[in-house]
Amino acid sequence: MLDPRRLVLLRDVAATGSIAGAAARAGCTAAAASQQLSALERDVGAALLERSARSVRLTEAGRVLAEHAEPVLTSLAEAERAVRDVAGLRGGTVRVAAFATAGTSFVIPALTAFRRRWPDVDLHFTELESDEALPRVRAGEIDLAVTHEYTPLSRPNLRGLSQRPLYHEPLLLAVPRRLLPAESGPVSLADFAGTDWVAALTSTGFQAATEMACRAAGFEPRISVRVHSYPMVLAMVAAGFGVSLVPQLAATAHRGLGYLPVCRPDGLARQIHATTRIGGRSAAVHHLLRCITEALARKTG
Repeated sequence: MLDPRRLVLLRDVAATGSIAGAAARAGCTAAAASQQLSALERDVGAALLERSARSVRLTEAGRVLAEHAEPVLTSLAEAERAVRDVAGLRGGTVRVAAFATAGTSFVIPALTAFRRRWPDVDLHFTELESDEALPRVRAGEIDLAVTHEYTPLSRPNLRGLSQRPLYHEPLLLAVPRRLLPAESGPVSLADFAGTDWVAALTSTGFQAATEMACRAAGFEPRISVRVHSYPMVLAMVAAGFGVSLVPQLAATAHRGLGYLPVCRPDGLARQIHATTRIGGRSAAVHHLLRCITEALARKTG
């Protein structure tokens, strides 16, 4: 078995063009590096270097071994990092937050998979909307939050935060079945300008994006119903009280209604992110993020 430290020296001789350069990288003397390289030659039973008083160059055997050394050393470094990550997952706490539709769609399955793989990590979950989650991540109260933002609205304050895009989610128009068009295909919001609308109570976030899209389509939505949750939105639409824009993840099967794609430029989208503090991704957070992306892929694939 070849000594990885000697392979590092040979690789660095190839990179620097000298034993002295390789020794400087290794933090040893040139004489010590030369002895280790001679030992490597004995290990492989072939001359790896052609030495002269003023220079050194790799033989053909040395060049071949140096080329093979790079992926071997890279794999060893990755294995070492993986072992350290697993060791870092013994004990500790991860505090997670997500908004409701992400939680029920893919975050809960991700937490279940994570707890099964790493049962020693203490998981804490809080349901939070994005405007509540972001300052708590920044303050160090939450380690990872699944957050969202709507494309027509200005971006939130991300100072001190790092975001990884997870999913670009289209919004669909939920309509009572009696209003479903005969032909399938994208519709314009302007086609429903004279229809009652079901909306959220809050005037920010999703509701602000909905009203902005309607205004961009040339009308002010006539809101007849305001409710707190997507299940209530869908129930009211199914009962015939109006139409509503809903994110794709919230568009569950419901008797009495159907979903229509919305054509551009009327169409809205919701970008879902994994949000952490800058420099705040521990080994546990890294592996939880992997579980989240896997669960989301299963949900949307």
